[in-house]
Amino acid sequence: MTMKKYTHLTNGFTLIEVLIAFIILSFGLLGAVALQAKAKQASFDALQRSAAIALGNDILQRIRANDTSDLVGLYKREFTSTSQLSTASTCFSGTCSAAQIALFDLQQWKRAIRARENTGALDNATVCINPEVVSGSNSKAFNVQVIVSWLGRQEFKATTTTNDISCGSKENNRRLVVLTSYIYARG
Repeated sequence: MTMKKYTHLTNGFTLIEVLIAFIILSFGLLGAVALQAKAKQASFDALQRSAAIALGNDILQRIRANDTSDLVGLYKREFTSTSQLSTASTCFSGTCSAAQIALFDLQQWKRAIRARENTGALDNATVCINPEVVSGSNSKAFNVQVIVSWLGRQEFKATTTTNDISCGSKENNRRLVVLTSYIYARG
């Protein structure tokens, strides 16, 4: 009688191989979660920037519609998300003066930056409107600069040009949108 030799065949994975595969998979999943968090922050910053650009364009268009020769007196303003709202007339019906329209516009813009009250999209925002008369234009032509400043979620080092702008706080997470336009007043 002959003895059969049994050889031990290894089929499957050892515990060490399974642990190494699990560790590699865990690092991959942690990287994906971190990427998701960064993508969410970038999406929020893009939403804030879009809201700031829309607000700046709205300000310029409303000033252009209320083109009075007293544009500097009516619209040279700085206001924040915490500025008080007043009970200005609505100017939806009847006739309103240029000053009443400017007050109404100001109230609408203040509401647009009150994110904590769910009426706007920007939080901790400051808006600076700087109209200047173009020299030699008989007070009918204006260069208007609108600066919308807000606080983003991520910090970064500001450039010298951005740091020189004095609208809003000078924090490391400050964001800015600067729009300029030329307006010729017909009135």
